[in-house]
Amino acid sequence: MIGPMADPLHELASAAEPLAPVHEAAAPYLASLATRPVADPDALKLLDGLGGPLPETGAGGTPTVERLLGIGTAAATASSGPRFFHFVTGGATPAALAADWTAALLDQNAFARISSPLAHEVETVALDWLRQLVGLPEGWGGALVGSATFANFTSLACATHWWGERHGVDVTDDGLVGLPRMPVLSGGYVHSSSRKALQMLGHGRNTVEVFARDGVGRVDLAALERRLAGCGPAVIIANAGEVNAGDFDPVADLADLAGRYGAWLHVDGAFGLFAAVSPRSRHLVDGIERADSIAADGHKWLNVPYESGFALIREPSRLGRAFGMPGAPYLPSANDAGGGYGLFGPESSRRSRAMPIWATLAAYGSNGYREMVERHLDLAQRLAAKVDEAPDLERLADVPLCIVCFRARPPGVPEEDLDDLNRRLGADLLADGRVFAGTTVYDGRVALRPAIVNWRTTAADVDAFVAVVRSLIPR
Repeated sequence: MIGPMADPLHELASAAEPLAPVHEAAAPYLASLATRPVADPDALKLLDGLGGPLPETGAGGTPTVERLLGIGTAAATASSGPRFFHFVTGGATPAALAADWTAALLDQNAFARISSPLAHEVETVALDWLRQLVGLPEGWGGALVGSATFANFTSLACATHWWGERHGVDVTDDGLVGLPRMPVLSGGYVHSSSRKALQMLGHGRNTVEVFARDGVGRVDLAALERRLAGCGPAVIIANAGEVNAGDFDPVADLADLAGRYGAWLHVDGAFGLFAAVSPRSRHLVDGIERADSIAADGHKWLNVPYESGFALIREPSRLGRAFGMPGAPYLPSANDAGGGYGLFGPESSRRSRAMPIWATLAAYGSNGYREMVERHLDLAQRLAAKVDEAPDLERLADVPLCIVCFRARPPGVPEEDLDDLNRRLGADLLADGRVFAGTTVYDGRVALRPAIVNWRTTAADVDAFVAVVRSLIPR
């Protein structure tokens, strides 16, 4: 073992040694995910061991990695495990995890073909496989980005440039100065990541006009059409998979409106896009092939490591116009033979995040993903049935996909006290740590909304979740 270090060149002869403790820790950590608590509050005190003054002389690679592993394997949230139902969080399939390690090992700059022909080709194949997985026609292209927020950003940037063209303005050269506000119309399911994307693009988060026909947020098609009839070029955001109950906007109806009024249709399908993988749920995304742009996350239902989002664009040439860089003599342009995906999205220097996507799709194929999605559909129905059977639980919404929205409702508790009871339940659930799910507000009522998208999750995990929730209901 090499002792205290200064210049990392001193570790050149032993550069692979710090990898050994990671490899040794991987198998027991992965095996523990099935039974370990999702969060261990007692382990959080270990985080103090990360701090202190910046060392003048380092400890060396292997001792440092061992220190990080000792803290991390105890104090990390087991979000890659089967009992993490919070947010909408997938895990990492075996092939995806190994490919992510490969991406770090090879450390490719996926900026352009000239910087890494390997990274460029892997990304080209991965994007086309994603297109095929969700059933889009040939000709679509896209960009791999860090999250669904950046996928929305990338898509809505293309929409912004399209909208500028309708007003005779080249947004690439001249920006938004002098243009009217871009009309952005949606139902009440619009996600905050779309608002954040519009905020970053300079339109403002409040530019979204919401047309909802009820407290849940279902889109009011008639009101939205009346607005379209009088506003000129506009952008419609359709939401494929609402985060509280997994409901969907009627994408096909919104595509009809977009076609009728010459609007840009963007589909935010962060997790719901994967409904397209199974014939049982494909109807939920009917019409996506008529969209202009689609945003989704790979680190949700595709089960690849963070950070992995993707934007799919019906006219992929728009990506280069929106994200190409002004000429630096040593850099290619979007149209050069040496150009590539760093010129088709918001990031220039980029790791090869396509490798886990390529690997998981190569390893399990479309049939493997169909089987996994359908297993999760069955597990969501199992969870819904257990909620319906329990005398102290109340389901608040239908279950079209993989999210079950419900609350505790013990007999004899007045309606006006249920929100506070469920807030306490949510806090106790997270503090308990055996399973993990947080609260939301659905149609004015505080509720839990566990999401089932992890490849490891089984019926035993769903049953354990219900049992833990019921054991923690305030009495």
